[in-house]
Amino acid sequence: MASHMSTPSIPVSFDTSPPASTSVNGGRQENMYPVLKVPRQCPFVLLVEGWNDVGFHGSAQIPTPNIDALAYNGIILNSHYVPALCTPSRSSLMTGKYPTHTGMQHLVILAPEPWGLPLSERLMPEYLKSAGYATHAIGKWHLGFHRREYTPTYRGFDSHYGYWNGYQDYYDHTMRATLVPYKGYDMRRNMTIDWQARGLYSTDLFTNEAVRVIETHDSEKGPLFLYLAHLAPHTGNPEEPFQAPDEEVAKFAHIEDPERRMYAAMVSKLDQSVGDVMAALRTRGMLHNSVVLFMSDNGAPTFGVHSNRGSNFPLKGMKESPWEGGVRGVAALWSPLLHSTQRVSNQLMHIADWLPTFYSAAGLDVRDLGKIDGIDMWSTLSENIPSPRLEILHNIDPIDDYAALRRGDWKYVTGTTQNGKVDEWYGESGLDSKGKSQKYDVDMVLNSKVGITITGFTTKLQLQAKKLARMSQNGSTDKGDGSKPLKLLSEMAVMSLRHQAEVHCNKKSSMSSLSNTSSETACQPREAPCLFNIRDDPCETTNLAFSQPLILHSLEESLEQFKKTMVKPLNVPGDPMSNPTYWNDTWVNWKDDTVTPDDSIKVLPLPTSPPSTLSFMTVLSLIIALSIVTAVMKLSVNVTPQKSSFFSKFLIKPKQTDISSDQKGEVQ
Repeated sequence: MASHMSTPSIPVSFDTSPPASTSVNGGRQENMYPVLKVPRQCPFVLLVEGWNDVGFHGSAQIPTPNIDALAYNGIILNSHYVPALCTPSRSSLMTGKYPTHTGMQHLVILAPEPWGLPLSERLMPEYLKSAGYATHAIGKWHLGFHRREYTPTYRGFDSHYGYWNGYQDYYDHTMRATLVPYKGYDMRRNMTIDWQARGLYSTDLFTNEAVRVIETHDSEKGPLFLYLAHLAPHTGNPEEPFQAPDEEVAKFAHIEDPERRMYAAMVSKLDQSVGDVMAALRTRGMLHNSVVLFMSDNGAPTFGVHSNRGSNFPLKGMKESPWEGGVRGVAALWSPLLHSTQRVSNQLMHIADWLPTFYSAAGLDVRDLGKIDGIDMWSTLSENIPSPRLEILHNIDPIDDYAALRRGDWKYVTGTTQNGKVDEWYGESGLDSKGKSQKYDVDMVLNSKVGITITGFTTKLQLQAKKLARMSQNGSTDKGDGSKPLKLLSEMAVMSLRHQAEVHCNKKSSMSSLSNTSSETACQPREAPCLFNIRDDPCETTNLAFSQPLILHSLEESLEQFKKTMVKPLNVPGDPMSNPTYWNDTWVNWKDDTVTPDDSIKVLPLPTSPPSTLSFMTVLSLIIALSIVTAVMKLSVNVTPQKSSFFSKFLIKPKQTDISSDQKGEVQ
């Protein structure tokens, strides 16, 4: 794909007329008409979670029944790529551009640093707001706040409930900076500090807010876009990074390591949130034209600063690395508007593609988006046709001096991060000491809140389709819109999809390298570029640069073309005046000429009771479920990370990993 490629418009037909009639079923509003072809409602959830920390990728150590039910009923996106850090990922999602084209490619925005996503960039909520959407953001922002113009309600969102930094304490909602001893309160409703949140668990607060937004949305005024960016399962402040309610932690007594056990509880609360949001949409009668995306914005940080003990097994590397464990993100898409579902997709896709994809799904002209890197994937995903995306720029970081690019099956890596200290395979495999996996509970998935919600919703549509078929036979109506009928998820389908979604390393190829005394297939990216065939070798065990020089050279030429359009990283040093000590112990827009300490102590109470549910007009629904947990990692590591035993049995490494205690952490 050429950089800054503009995406063509793909026409989509839709009907915005109100339903002929509605009925109430079990407290739910039911629209009595066939499923529309295009969505207008947009609840959206973003997270940072390890590849191996969801059940649908093969591990049963941490049950995620709601997330799994969403994935199995929709499309599991197994070739969905993201930048390796939080700020770059969010910038790409919001702009439809690679971070190299916005100056966001190096590390993240640290709390005291006065910079952010350029104000010259138009963001996803601004485009959707112009199209008539109500736009709401919940949870993490992390795209700048030194001036109020950089915050969510100045960038296209009608409202924001959450925090501006990269993380916070789950209960007291303070944020302690990573490199300097600054600490302040960071929880706001729009521009006003919400002191009433103190003592309440962040995941619950954000879930409840999402449900409230759905319940109180006035559909007569337009469709809804809801961006839900969870804190979980990111760690909190360094003094108490792992936090979850006791009753949740007790469910995971089988996990021996206390940090991993607490992480599992944090993931479990996140999973419940997905269930609550989907149930709220069902209750409100909004599922029939919704698109739900659940997505991680980068790989898990298995060890080091802000480590949450997440696992990217069996992928190589982790957060803030160019390897698959850092850039291959957990993602699943659900919608009754998709024609081909209950499948695993290996169609190449990048997080920048969601802006044009949602824009197209909403029946809008993607040419309005101008020159972006994202590609409209709606027809590709809905119809299960070959991906128009042939190439992905993972990153070019001129400061850390590394770059990575994928074209087709081939991946090129030159240089690396963390001085090579995260270039191995880490994380829990999900297997016990005997090499056995815990039993996967399919019934828990089928009977989860999401499973029940989709089953009830699908059954309702099947009944409507059957009624229409009878009427059509009698000549009293047309034959409907030709949509593919939805089917219920079966136990057999769950197990088949789960097996397809697992990543299996090429042991045969790796074993052959054991006899290769010349180490031609060993990858040492700080010495020479490496080349991998990701389809055959998803775990990046065998470097093919020596045997495939023409392919290597071709990818190097593509990388040079991307360098010509790259802008300089925008990172700037921290500002001492950002210290919350000067601002009533709160994080504020300290560079804003109008800000005063008094502004930081205003309180906007939460609504005491939400308005009653309104009748639902026909709207175009986009829901994105992406829980975001992010941190950025120039790591400070005190111990040698444990490599996954899976790889130690058959891989020859060029050298042992030696994590020094003086390696300085630089990111939050």
